Amino acid sequence: MSQLVECVPNFSEGNDQEVIDTISRAIAQTPGCVLLDVDAGPSTNRTVYTFVGTPESVVEGALSAARAAWRLIDMSRHRGEHPRMGALDVCPFVPVRGVSLAECVLCAEAFGQRLAEELAVPVYLYGDAARVDSRRTLPAIRAGEYEALPEKLMQTEWAPDFGPSSFVPRWGATATGARKFLIAFNINLLSTKEQAHRIALNLREQGRGPGQPGRLKKVQGIGWYLEEKNLAQVSTNLLDFEATGLHTVYEETCREAQVLNLPVVGSQLVGLVPLRALLDAAAFYCDREKLFVLEEEQRLRLVVSRLGLDSLTPFRPKERVIEYLVPDAQAEHSLLDRPLRAFIRDVGARSAAPGGGSVAAAAAAMGAALACMVGQMTYGRRQFEHLDAAMRRLIPPFHAAMGQLTALVDADAKAFAACLEAMKLPKNTAEERDRRAAALQEGLRRAVGVPLALAETVASLWPALQELALCGNLACRSDLQVAAKALETGVFGAYFNVLTNLKDITDPAFKDQAHQRVASLLQEARTQAAQVLDQLEARQE
Repeated sequence: MSQLVECVPNFSEGNDQEVIDTISRAIAQTPGCVLLDVDAGPSTNRTVYTFVGTPESVVEGALSAARAAWRLIDMSRHRGEHPRMGALDVCPFVPVRGVSLAECVLCAEAFGQRLAEELAVPVYLYGDAARVDSRRTLPAIRAGEYEALPEKLMQTEWAPDFGPSSFVPRWGATATGARKFLIAFNINLLSTKEQAHRIALNLREQGRGPGQPGRLKKVQGIGWYLEEKNLAQVSTNLLDFEATGLHTVYEETCREAQVLNLPVVGSQLVGLVPLRALLDAAAFYCDREKLFVLEEEQRLRLVVSRLGLDSLTPFRPKERVIEYLVPDAQAEHSLLDRPLRAFIRDVGARSAAPGGGSVAAAAAAMGAALACMVGQMTYGRRQFEHLDAAMRRLIPPFHAAMGQLTALVDADAKAFAACLEAMKLPKNTAEERDRRAAALQEGLRRAVGVPLALAETVASLWPALQELALCGNLACRSDLQVAAKALETGVFGAYFNVLTNLKDITDPAFKDQAHQRVASLLQEARTQAAQVLDQLEARQE
């Protein structure tokens, strides 16, 4: 998988379009960088840029943007609602794909050092890149903002990590670091700035200060007023959306606003958002409201509606969800993205992959898809209305398994490729032979793990398939019959792929355990599929 880092520099200019565009061009023209989003705020007088690239590329892109800002932004004249201390106020590096947080720390350190050397400006490290605990959070570093810098820089404890301990009026200071994906999420209120800020103080983790913490972990927040929109906002940063999700922030804000008799009129996401954050919110609302919404596109539409994300501007997931915007360099090699005719041709070519393992996964995925289809051909129809509750329970496992089994089509081919690569390793010395043997054993274990995962996934579906065979739309009888045999065939293929790869594994305990498990799963598949077919045959028209 190709390495991908997200960089989200925040520049203290949100009104001068020429300046905003010049910085955009500086990023976009940097080789290896893809500019994904430019979000300018007139009231905050701040623009948030989002771009991605390899670790080396994003460092260069951030430096190019900083050079442009050095020529065009004068902090001594800056005014805006958002806290700030520099022309390039903050520049975080975020792992997206194939990159660790530690590698993003190296990006921040390289950027900070080069920025300080080139422009002779003070630079602070924050987040996971911080070298002292007192600088881990951005609000701590930015306390007092730009106006406090002249005095702050004279204090020993606030000597910058890079650059001079001197005040640079045109620039101020910059914070750079590494962090998890941050979501900037604002909830709209028809209220005053003071009322919005009161809610923010109650919710944010920092609360009102020592001894008065807020309710929401990993959330920063302030209240401000947007003159151009004629409304206030509780402006939050979700530092870890897995700890506190979008829906939690929104619902807690609504609860606080209700106490104050204030109307909430939607919300706003600034910049990009991970797909998982939106799907987590969808799961919350589906569960709370007992909704049956399966497809990803419809779940996103539900979240946009419930959170009011299009209240200020249209929210288009294809333009705002990072996974939809960032191409995977490996996608062109994916079997899943090839037309069916091409996949079949690949299977029939003079090449060992894709082979039986990928075909077995594809067959099982088709079986799960057919069962999902039968469930949906039963659900929501007047004549089967008494089965709606059962279908809501039976359809989701098949829908989820479709994705899991489909992913194994590629996983099997990749596991085989990993074994081939291990076999190509040099074996001239004892050390090289040991390294090659270890790599080969690891590759073989992975090659066993993929078909085992296939068989385990199918095993979880048999109870639902049995029930569906008893009550599903009988007009789809043949579809369920094919589904049962396709799932059984998938396990049949998994069994022989496991046996093939176990031959060269040297760990006897692993071999015995894997063999017994896959044999048991195959026997279960044969028994369960036969029962499904018998049940379907016994049903009368």
